[in-house]
Amino acid sequence: MKKWLLPMSVLLATSTALAGCYGGGGEGETSSSSEGGASTDIKQEMVVNAMSEPPAIDPALATDTTSGWVLDHIFEGLYTRDKEGNPVLGAASDVSVSEDGKTYTFKLREDAKWSDGSPVTAGDFEYAWERVLNPETGSAFAFYLYYIKGAEAYNKGEGKVEDVGIKAVDDTTFEVELNAPLGYFDSLLTLWTFYPVQQKAVEENKNWAAEADTYVSNGPFEMTEWQHDSNVVIEKNDDYYAKDEVKMEKVTFELVNEASTYYQMFKTGELDLVMTLPTDVIATEKENPEYMEVPYYGTYMYMFNVEKEPFTNAKVRRAFAMAVDRQALVENVTQAGETPAYAMVPTGAETAEGDFREAGGDYFEENAEEAKKLLEEGMAEEGWDTLPEVTLMYNTLESNKKMAEAVQEMLSANLDVNVKLANQEWGTYLETTKQGNFQMARMGWIGIFVDPVVNLDYYLGDSPNNRTGWVNEEFDSLMADAKVEQDENKRFEMLHQAEEILMTDMPFMPVYFYKNTYMVSQDYENIAYYVNRYPYLKWAEKTK
Repeated sequence: MKKWLLPMSVLLATSTALAGCYGGGGEGETSSSSEGGASTDIKQEMVVNAMSEPPAIDPALATDTTSGWVLDHIFEGLYTRDKEGNPVLGAASDVSVSEDGKTYTFKLREDAKWSDGSPVTAGDFEYAWERVLNPETGSAFAFYLYYIKGAEAYNKGEGKVEDVGIKAVDDTTFEVELNAPLGYFDSLLTLWTFYPVQQKAVEENKNWAAEADTYVSNGPFEMTEWQHDSNVVIEKNDDYYAKDEVKMEKVTFELVNEASTYYQMFKTGELDLVMTLPTDVIATEKENPEYMEVPYYGTYMYMFNVEKEPFTNAKVRRAFAMAVDRQALVENVTQAGETPAYAMVPTGAETAEGDFREAGGDYFEENAEEAKKLLEEGMAEEGWDTLPEVTLMYNTLESNKKMAEAVQEMLSANLDVNVKLANQEWGTYLETTKQGNFQMARMGWIGIFVDPVVNLDYYLGDSPNNRTGWVNEEFDSLMADAKVEQDENKRFEMLHQAEEILMTDMPFMPVYFYKNTYMVSQDYENIAYYVNRYPYLKWAEKTK
């Protein structure tokens, strides 16, 4: 039985759910339409809100869902996703797999083209993947390619690019050799890190991905305008092989960070889709057909920098985690039906035992009295009469601010700890936390597909995304073994063991498992809502 914590006095009703993090699909009503969808005189344009400036619209460098949202629309990998989110062949027209399950041979579509009209070749894929792995590129997602023979050694400066198991056999044949069979390789390849880039565009201009006029891509849309800190505009790519499936002529991603502002812009028709609603409107909007709640396979958390006091002590970390009332947070701050989190892996990953999260259970309980004792024990171990000053950082967004204020109050009430708050804009924040210049910082991690391995990957000791300074060799070894284990039951057992190690050391405190809230104009239909990405607009159509 949990001992519920002291009540909060300053939980404001204007809080919102989370922002895009590092990181139900309704369809609009139709009006009279011509064959195949919308009336021919309806302008096929849409304005959505991405909230913040994308830090890097470059497949090799993007680590966040804001950049990924744009990338998913302007690029396409060997695999893409159908309307239900299942992996299907994209830029590749065919694939064959060797008998041992380790070698994939892809045939590219002969009509796959770049937005400048030139053909997409197997050499472009080889160049793009080697660029991700090149240590000089500094890709934080290079580890996703470690399943490929020789990839990890090359990325870590211990091997040669010639030994990496990727090869353009000819212009339309691309061969990939894995270390071991991988059942979810098709899902993995839908991640933007595996998108091709045009070698000519990249080599002619090192800043090719910083402005629209130098941008070349191969997806259903192409970038035509990027007014930094204002908006990103993409338009239908007439060189895309399946252009007839694309109804939208133009999509504008506005970059409005203030929740009350973008909500009002939606209500006045300036925006057609917004997410992360102000919490003071959720109760009234829930009956509105324009309102949607969509499960999101990820975890909202606060990272601890284990190399900075006071979070060098495991008992202090656990005390902070136990002193926060998650049910109160999701009921009073986010208010969108999120699930309190007591582990890293969210619900949604099915195993032979059922849901991975349900099988693994919770790893700690909230208990103010026990948390206080743990804090005192941790301080005694370190010889601290007074707890070192703590600053909690978050990226600028109203929902993150309200969450941080609520956590601040709980820590004060339950641990008698005065926590300071600090915030930075998203791009700056990513760089600050990457440098380890924080004690406690907000972060979110969304699985690129629904499998526990991608959630737990975040805390690998050599992952550039793990900003906590925490390294555990047993955890890393279990994760490595799980990735080559062919028995699914044994694989999931290894992942449970790895998560237990992570949650014992607790280099972070989970807060809740995500759910996205949207307001979507009923003028549109055929928007795809995925559990691990933002809405996909390839098939979106304005019908009235």
